[in-house]
Amino acid sequence: MKIRVVSIFVLALMGASQLALANTAATKFGFVNSDRIMRESAPAKSALQRIEQDFSKRDQELQGRAKELDALQKDLEDAGAKKLSESERQKKERVFNEKNRVFQRMQRDLREEINQRRNEAMASIIEKTNQAIKRIAESEKYDVILQEAVYVNPRVDITDKVLKALESAK
Repeated sequence: MKIRVVSIFVLALMGASQLALANTAATKFGFVNSDRIMRESAPAKSALQRIEQDFSKRDQELQGRAKELDALQKDLEDAGAKKLSESERQKKERVFNEKNRVFQRMQRDLREEINQRRNEAMASIIEKTNQAIKRIAESEKYDVILQEAVYVNPRVDITDKVLKALESAK
């Protein structure tokens, strides 16, 4: 009796392992390189280009202020050699420090606004990318599509398909 139970258990175990092997053989995997999507996709490139255009005027203004600060700093250094009076030197230092604070604040505000816009644009691109991935997965019968992996066989990389789908979705 014990031999019969053990035999049935072994047969059931072998059948289950065969079924598991059959299921994994039929599973279709894909991989998408998210970093590449963010670098190479048409929506990402156009979003970054729009951001650059939108903030270029303020960036140029900051560059002008940076040149002005450099000139003021050089003037302060030259003033030390010219032996200005203490009050005139302090006045020049106050002007320089105030302009430098305004410059630093403007620079920080610009960086924050650019980062906020970039994050908003990337969120939109991620949403579009995920929609494209889902369409590809459904149309080509993928069971699993990964976006993060340590190693990926190029055979399962569908990043080019996703890039083409994003390009055509314009």
